[in-house]
Amino acid sequence: MDDLQTIIQTFTEDDYREFAFFIQRHKKKVVRKDYELFKLLLLKKKLTAPELIHRLYPEKENPVAYYALRKRLMQQLTDYIVLKRMAEDPTAASTIMGLLSLAQYLFNAGAEKLAWNILRKAERIAQHNDQFNLLNSVYLLQIEKADSLTADELEEIIRKHRANKSIADEDERATIASGLISKRLSQARLEGRFLSLDTTIQEILHTYGLAQAISQRPALLFRLMQIARSSVLARKDFSSFEPYIIEQYRAAESQYGFSNAQQYYKISLLYMIAHVLYRNRKFVASNQYLSQLHAALQTEARHHLAEYFPKYVFLKAANDAFSRNLPQAIDLLEHLIQSPSIRLAPKDFLTARLGLSFLYFAQDSFQKANNALTNIQKSDKWCEKIMGREWVLKKKLGEMIIQYEFGNVDTALDCLKQIERQYQDILEQPVYKNVSVFLTLLEQLFLQPDVASRKIFLQQVEGGLDFGFADQDDLPSMSFYAWLKSKMVHQKYYEVLLDLADGKPEK
Repeated sequence: MDDLQTIIQTFTEDDYREFAFFIQRHKKKVVRKDYELFKLLLLKKKLTAPELIHRLYPEKENPVAYYALRKRLMQQLTDYIVLKRMAEDPTAASTIMGLLSLAQYLFNAGAEKLAWNILRKAERIAQHNDQFNLLNSVYLLQIEKADSLTADELEEIIRKHRANKSIADEDERATIASGLISKRLSQARLEGRFLSLDTTIQEILHTYGLAQAISQRPALLFRLMQIARSSVLARKDFSSFEPYIIEQYRAAESQYGFSNAQQYYKISLLYMIAHVLYRNRKFVASNQYLSQLHAALQTEARHHLAEYFPKYVFLKAANDAFSRNLPQAIDLLEHLIQSPSIRLAPKDFLTARLGLSFLYFAQDSFQKANNALTNIQKSDKWCEKIMGREWVLKKKLGEMIIQYEFGNVDTALDCLKQIERQYQDILEQPVYKNVSVFLTLLEQLFLQPDVASRKIFLQQVEGGLDFGFADQDDLPSMSFYAWLKSKMVHQKYYEVLLDLADGKPEK
């Protein structure tokens, strides 16, 4: 797939319509070849370069004009995405960059007084929104233009620049530290190694001189919690992370508080707390923190609604589902998907579809569960690019089990064999041992449905699947185990899942 098709495939249906208006906004030409190329690239059947050239230039094929046309369409796509990102940017970064560009233009045009007014405005916005790196750019431009009659005092600008540079440097070091931690965690997980969270964090903080700064700035506290959470998600060590993050959040709230510019950090930390409580099966407590998150999204943090409202709905629906409020959970996700006022990003759209399929399945509405997945209407390759291979693997497992519930055993078996072929490389990794064993057990079940009631099958399940059902167990993975167990004990899947989530002993 070429670069143009890759970009276009990230678009939603709304993006297609908006870009069509955008590309024809000037209306200087009756026929726009770049728009024609855009429509051809939207076709389900992917055309080769010679086929595209023939469609665009039927009278006389012109490869030179075609490649010039591709460059023009790429520029149009770039301009559209940049403007779209600026309109959706909740952090004020795009506003500051726009003001910097305007100030530079005004300086070049000789309008120095207005240019300096624009720079002062950019400075205020950057200070208010903790945009320290951009504020550094503002001060550098002020220093460069300090010979203007309307300029501020150079010594004062330099003093502010030095003070800000120190904070900006801390942010840069925190970004580097976060990247290093993420890489180490990923490598450790891939190799099946244990990595000490505390030791690794302390080492990185010491190396980059962040130990003292962490206790003084909520922004850096947020970075640290991101690092810690990455390790927790990899190790599934949720029980130890819960008191740690709650203590850190309460300390920050009481000692520093969260200004309007720091609302993003506040709601991000609230979400982390709600999520770890969910993974520790404290669904009521999780919903309490989600209520604080929702309240913030309606007031001070409303600029972050587009990013965090879907996250709020997904976690609230999961809490409700495990709290025996399945209809309420389904209503939440249905409203999110169907609401004309809510525009979901591709990642949120896919998360909502898979989550809704799970909830329908728990309700024994297998056709609805299947429709929720088929209505994604995107290839697995596209989904993998957005969500990663593990998400697509979960989707395929769900599709396979739905086919079995439909009574299409042969289709389910074909799905199973396809999964084993396509994911052989990751199924061989230690972290995916349960999935590999699960597929082996399912193959037995598909070939011999009555095997689920046999003692030898129970022994294979207990000996093969590494589940202890302690507080740190993985609820999403447990969902697949619960379905298998429901076949063994001849009970409703949803009831078995709730029993396991409640920590009830095996029967």
